Amino acid sequence: MKRSLLLLVLLLLPVAAGAETIRLSLADAIARAVEKNLDLQVERYNPAQQEAEYQKSRGIYNPVLTFLTTYNDSSSYSATLADNRYWTRTTQLNAGVTQLFASGATATLGFNNTYQSSDQGSMGIGMSNYWQSSLGVNVSQPLLKNFGREATELTIDGARLTKEASLEKLQGKLISTVATVRNEYYKLYSLREELEVRKVSLELARRVLQETQARVKAGVMPAMETLNAEFGMASREKELIDAERVLRDQIDVVVQLLQLQPGTTLETVEVPSRGRYEVAEQAEITRALAHRPELKELKRGLELLELQTRVAGNRTRPDLLLSASASSAGLGTTYPQDMDRLSSTKYPTWGVGLTFSYPLGNRAAENEYRKNRLKVEQKGLEIRNTEELIANEVRSAVRAVEANFKQLDVADRGRAFAEERLRAWARKAEVGLATTKDVLDVENDLAAAKNNQIKAQVSYVNAITQLWKATGQILEKEQIRLNLPDPDQLYAEIR
Repeated sequence: MKRSLLLLVLLLLPVAAGAETIRLSLADAIARAVEKNLDLQVERYNPAQQEAEYQKSRGIYNPVLTFLTTYNDSSSYSATLADNRYWTRTTQLNAGVTQLFASGATATLGFNNTYQSSDQGSMGIGMSNYWQSSLGVNVSQPLLKNFGREATELTIDGARLTKEASLEKLQGKLISTVATVRNEYYKLYSLREELEVRKVSLELARRVLQETQARVKAGVMPAMETLNAEFGMASREKELIDAERVLRDQIDVVVQLLQLQPGTTLETVEVPSRGRYEVAEQAEITRALAHRPELKELKRGLELLELQTRVAGNRTRPDLLLSASASSAGLGTTYPQDMDRLSSTKYPTWGVGLTFSYPLGNRAAENEYRKNRLKVEQKGLEIRNTEELIANEVRSAVRAVEANFKQLDVADRGRAFAEERLRAWARKAEVGLATTKDVLDVENDLAAAKNNQIKAQVSYVNAITQLWKATGQILEKEQIRLNLPDPDQLYAEIR
């Protein structure tokens, strides 16, 4: 063939990317995903709901106000009165407040007022109209079963630990999202680079076809070579069409991931790093065990089960309830007189008592306690298993980083050898020592070597991404903070 073929081969060696609508950096892509990704938006509602559950459980300490007002009018027969009947009208106005304390004690302060009128006073039986009031406090304190802060605040601590676990789950979702963005970003880069390789490969096949047709027409090459050139061009057209389709599919994936407008076209502006990433296996495992959110989530679950087990153990005890009450009473034909006597505390009433109860056998409480102990042991084994899985995941990620770094050199050498082979076969073709099919086959090898080099670069950065994800450090490495709207703020916004 002519020297134009050799010049085209030289043009084939560097691959340039075409301009696109939106130039997107990796940092911008991650920031956009963290802010707009629907999966994260959905997940942040769970901690907000758990905050509502936590605030709800704290309601056990809200004082309970009670008000009671009644009116009763009655007429009755009497065997002792002359007309065999009497009437009574009673009005009650009562108020009270009840408060629960961390020890499990319940205190009630009550203020009761009764006004009564009847016709018995006119018959010489007591007062016809009078006020009767009392102000008193009642306290009940569990001494064995349900005694103490843990038993009282079980629902509060449970809601708190559940919320902390949901925050760890949100953190894990954020880690997965950032890792996905990195992988999809560099996949988009690799597919665009592969598309450029296909374009240049097609252009070479087109030039080869033109050269072959000219040589066949000149009678210096058999007509069969034209078929070889046309087949090579058709094959490359198919590869280009497939590469364009795959690239568009990947753009749609990234657009959806970043919640951009459908139909948006993207261009990556960052090239995968080729620098050596130093790793120490044991240090990476230690970091993973300290940072992985799913492990922290399991540990929050273990804390909750241990708390529930302690409370279940407390509830196997007998129920011994200490009760105490004290009050002052008043009585008078007028309300001020009634209040004067009430405030004088000359008519006190007090009492104290113990109530003991215990179910013989106590099977319900004992087996609830045993069930919780079994759950604790089960959760402990689950944590151990997760730690081992994490350690294996980190070891695999470390090996992947080291292996893929070595693959970079292999891919570079493979491309260099493929380029030199194509130059050599192009020179042979110029002097008639190589057929069109030979040149196209060698060019195929070069295209494959270029794609292998692109894939090696992307595989290396993906291996680093997987290591960061496995150790739970990807947010720190990418300098990402959980800048989603605070779940507590989301809770506060709901009315």
